[in-house]
Amino acid sequence: MDLPFEALTHSAEETESVGAALADALRADSSLPRFIAMYGDLGVGKTAFTRGFASVLAPNSAVRSPTFAIVNEYRGEGHSVYHFDMYRIADEDDLYSVGFYDYIEGKDYCIAEWCENIPYALPDERIEVRIEKTSADAPDERRIVCLTAQ
Repeated sequence: MDLPFEALTHSAEETESVGAALADALRADSSLPRFIAMYGDLGVGKTAFTRGFASVLAPNSAVRSPTFAIVNEYRGEGHSVYHFDMYRIADEDDLYSVGFYDYIEGKDYCIAEWCENIPYALPDERIEVRIEKTSADAPDERRIVCLTAQ
């Protein structure tokens, strides 16, 4: 996968495949940012994307939304994937209380849902993933755009 990248998916499994492709690209190119900022409405497939992403970097992880935990950790071979849900984050104090800045300064992978809630806290070097439903007539169809922040 070269960035920018755009895909149209028709199922959760296809959305997971796009997440896995991004993880493969990160694993193959160490110069790419290890922070993934995700954007999209409720129920659009952010956790499915993350499930695919983690399947490559932390196989056999039970990926689920970290809505109430704020962050879930999935351990891989020599690294971890930290999966954040920023939906309930109200301010910078909340980020400090969950150790967000400590996580993003490490060498592991971070993937964060609801980054529209924390634009002030995102690292300059990041990959942005935008997922949107394409049509009410195709309820399982998603448009996924992956690009490096500029």
